[in-house]
Amino acid sequence: MTDETASAAHRQAVELSNGDGEVFGPLKGYHHETYAFSLPEGNPLGRRFQRGKLRAPRPGVFWYDRRCFASEDRLLTALKGRVSRIPDTVEVAENIFLQGFIEGAPPNAGALPGRPLTARHEHQLLQLFRELVAVKTSELDGVPRSCEPDGPGVDSEDSLGFLHRLISFTENRVYRDGLDVYGEIFERLGVRGSALEALKAPRRPFTERPFALVHGDLHRRNFIVDTTGDLWTIDWELAMIGDPLYELATHLHLMRYARRDAQRIGAMWAQAVEGVLPGSSRGWERDLPHLLTFKRTQSVFTDVMRTARMLSDGTDPHWRGLPAAAWKVRRALVAAQRPLELRGVPNLPQVMTVYTEWWRAQAG
Repeated sequence: MTDETASAAHRQAVELSNGDGEVFGPLKGYHHETYAFSLPEGNPLGRRFQRGKLRAPRPGVFWYDRRCFASEDRLLTALKGRVSRIPDTVEVAENIFLQGFIEGAPPNAGALPGRPLTARHEHQLLQLFRELVAVKTSELDGVPRSCEPDGPGVDSEDSLGFLHRLISFTENRVYRDGLDVYGEIFERLGVRGSALEALKAPRRPFTERPFALVHGDLHRRNFIVDTTGDLWTIDWELAMIGDPLYELATHLHLMRYARRDAQRIGAMWAQAVEGVLPGSSRGWERDLPHLLTFKRTQSVFTDVMRTARMLSDGTDPHWRGLPAAAWKVRRALVAAQRPLELRGVPNLPQVMTVYTEWWRAQAG
């Protein structure tokens, strides 16, 4: 990479490192342009980390999920000493932050999806759940917010209102904003926004729970097992203040546990958070299925658009990645077939054909 083609984030990483040859990246990631690099002597993070990480938000990135904090780095700074095993962060210049790079790999790397965490890592996950609900939301007032209307005037126990805001984001900022370009794909796959509207009215009364800090994206790739075997949590850009049960629902949805493991994790979560924030698990067994239905439905809308944007990103379509992306779309359709009221789900070749014909129509 030459000086002329290097991005501002890369140049900043070089300045913070021992030299251009020690900078690695950009690392895989959607929301941020990320570089890892060896840390020189006397770096602001001290001797605890051998490498540092610089994450610069990608300009103009499309957000598929609602988020509430404008700066992941400033949130991590506020959580220092409150939440264990998260990246250390230090501001090295105005709005430029250096994070400690966690050496390691995701848990059960290479294993089949759905494999549970080890007993040690489950214990540390429960510790994370407890620490999240222990954070007083007022302690985060100084962290810039990017979501509305989640300010002080929002009911701090209105779990149904919180769910409505999540649904409205998917309905308006993902589905409706994409209809002009991706409407044909949605129509041919049988996906309609009315399924989201129906989720706003649960069949049973929704329980109020005190709001807490929510990571919002606790899946396998956002956990790192370090060289000593401890579980760290990274990538906090989707963090919010809201219903703590949403944390459990998101985790179960993304981890794809077997039913017995999901039930066991749910019971342990309820016991863990209730002991710290009374009422935070209130009604969880009754409300969890509805939140899981939302997550399955949301995945369809986001996966449908992610695949289309993957094809249209750049001058040439990314045909090589289409089979895997189409398989993911089909899997999401199968999981959400009931709330989407689909009479049938297209097979993999049919899903691929929908995207191929859509791209050709766009290109023509």
